[in-house]
Amino acid sequence: MSTSTDLPLVLGTHNQKKGAELAEMLAPFDLQVTTLAQFSEVTEVVEDGDTFAANARLKAVQYAVQLGQWVLADDSGIEIDALGGAPGIYSARFAGENATNEENNRLLLEKLGDLPPEKRGAGYYCHVTLADPTGQVRAESHGICRGRIRNEPAGTNGFGYDPLFEIREAGQTFGQLGPHVKRALSHRSRAMRAILPQVVGFLQVGHS
Repeated sequence: MSTSTDLPLVLGTHNQKKGAELAEMLAPFDLQVTTLAQFSEVTEVVEDGDTFAANARLKAVQYAVQLGQWVLADDSGIEIDALGGAPGIYSARFAGENATNEENNRLLLEKLGDLPPEKRGAGYYCHVTLADPTGQVRAESHGICRGRIRNEPAGTNGFGYDPLFEIREAGQTFGQLGPHVKRALSHRSRAMRAILPQVVGFLQVGHS
């Protein structure tokens, strides 16, 4: 059987910060982790699914087929109670197709206006899908992290809506708490912990 260092896994993202976050969670398993940034020939997958799960599957399956490799892809976003679950799957482009994190955050604050803290509930959601080199889905998981939206950004860690998303128990945002706490509590880390045993197991079998 091949050693763990012979087990390549591609993360189906171009987002550097997300890729680094995922790679750090996978570090204890000594996998050969790369992201789409290492493959100039890859064609961007159109995320036209109507759920986080559908978009995660689209990315995992299509990138796996293109590259002929195992691909782990996630789709994640934030759902705001007062906005009926929006922005949801449109989280990354809430303020427009090429919106920056700051523009998305600003629009979210505008939408929530002066709502009191008890009406600013929110949930970060993540769905993760593993596809084999033929494009077959081999494992899936999801994770949810509940919190609320601050009235203004706080902290510089993380990305996306992290400076606005407050963990009630901590009384701080993901932007303030830093990567170690986020790895323990976040929607993405919860989804990853659920799927990791299957990821490692399938890769070991697939490369034995």
